[in-house]
Amino acid sequence: MSDESRPPFPPFTEETARRKVQMAEDAWNGRDPDRVVLAYTPDTVWRNRSEFLSGREEVRAFLRRKWDRELDYRLKKWLWAFSGNRIGVKFQYECHDASGQWFRAYGNELWEFADNGQMHRREASINDTKIDEADRRFRWDRDQPTPDFPDRVD
Repeated sequence: MSDESRPPFPPFTEETARRKVQMAEDAWNGRDPDRVVLAYTPDTVWRNRSEFLSGREEVRAFLRRKWDRELDYRLKKWLWAFSGNRIGVKFQYECHDASGQWFRAYGNELWEFADNGQMHRREASINDTKIDEADRRFRWDRDQPTPDFPDRVD
């Protein structure tokens, strides 16, 4: 297996799709752009909200900007669907900005993988809502695994 391989590999089963979703959640919660980009092909193509990215360097720069402004970021992902080399995910994350305003983001992602298990395409649709600090759900210690949360949309 090469350094570019990222098991599990397509075609996905329910078990391997769930594992892939959990691996992505864990990596993003680590907030290390240099580590996260290794899960994507060198020529990865992204749509994130209204931003279009191409290649690992653009993704790395995007993630640095994201986590510089989205403070105390905590993410939870749920498997929505899978088939062949594609996985659909829904997610929520919480963060605050430099002024202390908290937000919860709700979104859906469509992922397409190369044969080596790296993600080649990611399309994300995301909506944000302001929340009070007291209304946060995602309060686990960053050094701990993400707790299990019900699959909720509210």
